[in-house]
Order: sequence, then structure tokens, then C-alpha cells
Amino acid sequence: MADRDKQYKYRQEIQQMMYVSGETGEPSVETTGIIEDIVRQQVVEILRSCTELAARRGSRSITINDLIFQIRDDAPKVSRLRTFLSWKDVRKNVKDSDDKGGEADLGAGEDPVGGVVPGGPVDDTTKKNKKAKVGLPWEPSSFYSVEVPEREDEEDEEEEEMNYITLQRLRKADERTKAMTREEYVTWSEFRQASFTYRKGKRFREWAGFGQVTDSKPSDDIVDILGFLTFEMVQTLTEEALKIKDYEDLLKERNGGDNPAGTKKRKRTQGLFDPPSEGRTPVEARHVQEAFRRLQARPKKNRAMLNGTRLQQHTGLKLF
Repeated sequence: MADRDKQYKYRQEIQQMMYVSGETGEPSVETTGIIEDIVRQQVVEILRSCTELAARRGSRSITINDLIFQIRDDAPKVSRLRTFLSWKDVRKNVKDSDDKGGEADLGAGEDPVGGVVPGGPVDDTTKKNKKAKVGLPWEPSSFYSVEVPEREDEEDEEEEEMNYITLQRLRKADERTKAMTREEYVTWSEFRQASFTYRKGKRFREWAGFGQVTDSKPSDDIVDILGFLTFEMVQTLTEEALKIKDYEDLLKERNGGDNPAGTKKRKRTQGLFDPPSEGRTPVEARHVQEAFRRLQARPKKNRAMLNGTRLQQHTGLKLF
């Protein structure tokens, strides 16, 4: 058991991510271990597919576009990732502009009274630090040499869908935090910073199999993208497992709790000073396994092509 525990390197991070995703209990080592195995399997599959894609180009190094191409069918996730990369670029530009001498720009761009002089170098910095849109080579807009200027009041369908899902997640986060105490909310805010990769680059490279799955030396951007995706994987697994557990608890409550004999049992009424019924037991390993099974389910339209044939359905690992 001790040797098995040593191979799990992200128990604490997974616990924090599960807490942010709605699991306020303390999951067992088995539960976090299964989640880590599933996430690592997903990361290895992503790197393997990226390596094959790079080989078709005649290259040994994988790029950011190779990673994004693996999740291209999940438009909301691609949009969130592009937003993440855009703001990362903004932070980098702001840091670079500060390192190059913010005091000189400050003196040149402001008058003694405190107002901003129009047309100064501050405008150039503002343009440089503006959030840029990340373009992808398989989008129709990249097929043309001239780029159509964007309108500020215009949003495409992909961005609208991303905004809707983002609002749904914010609404869930609001539901989870509105009943928290100040200390609990501080803990929740700290746990939102949990990451597989932040200040853990060497550990993540060894864990993900860089050098074994792929010979490519990962750049910082690739590691950051994988850190973003691993957080999303843990969040998706936890939310799906919580749905399964909530439904299971609802059935138990309707049937009067665990009753293997099948006899009717009087439902216990909750007292005034009893703790809340929800969240008493954390998500178990079987809930995570069932969540993974459901996330791997294929749409019916993909299975319909083989109806009436004797061909076996060979399906690869589905990324989520």
C-alpha cells in the first residue's frame, strides 16, 4: 500500500480542486488515486495524439495548436482556453513593460497635476496590453491573408456559448459559497489556485511521461495549457460524480435509507440541531468510476453507423 501511495503525487491538489468543485467532504485516498489515474491517462493520450500530429508535419516538437486541436470539438472549453492564453499574454506584456522602465513612461505620460497627456506613450502601452484574440490555423478566418477587423458589439456563437457556460459555472460557485463563513470562503479562494503544474514543472513532466510518451521538450505555454486542462478534468469528474451521488442519496431517502431486507422502514425526521443531511459522506471511488463511464459514452449517431453489422466497435479514449 505504501508503494502505491508513493506513485500518487497530487492527492492534496486533487482534494483542493474537488473542494472548489463542490465536494466539501474529505475524499478517501482511493478516490483521489482513481481521479489521478484517470487524469494521467487523459494527459498521456493527449501527448500521444499531439506527437502523432507533429510527426505528420515532419516535426518532433509539439505546439500549442496541437494541444488545442485535441479538444477542438468542445467549443466552450476551447474558448475558455483561448481566454486563459489571452490574459496570460496580457500579464506577460504588462510585466515586460514594467521591467523596461515604468517610471520613464509615467513621467512622460502624466502632467504635474495628475492628468494624462493625450497622445503619450501610455496609449502605445495600452494597445500592447490589450487582450489579443488567439487565432487557430483550422479556423476559416486564417485562410485569408487579410484579417477582418472585429467589432466590439459583435459576438460570435462560440463566444455566446462560452459566456453561457461561464455564467452557469459562476452561478454554481455562488451557490456553493453563499452559505460559507469568512474562514471557509478564504479556504475556498486559496484552493482555487490549486494546480498540477504551477511551481511543479519538474514533477509534472515526470508524472506526465515527457521523455517517454513524447521526445518533445515542453515549453512553458504547453505546461500551462496542460495545467489548465487537468484542472478542468478534475472539475468535470467531480461534478459528474456529485450528480451520481446526489441521485443515489435521493433514492435512499425515498426508500427509507439502506434496507437490504426490502421491508419498509420509517423515515427518520431531521432534528433542529442535527447537521445537514447533504455532504455527510464524501464522493466514493465507485461514483468516480461511474462518472468516468458516463463521460466516455459515445453519442448514438456515432454508434448508428454500425447497426446491423457484425463489426466490433473499437473506440479510443474520449477526452473530456
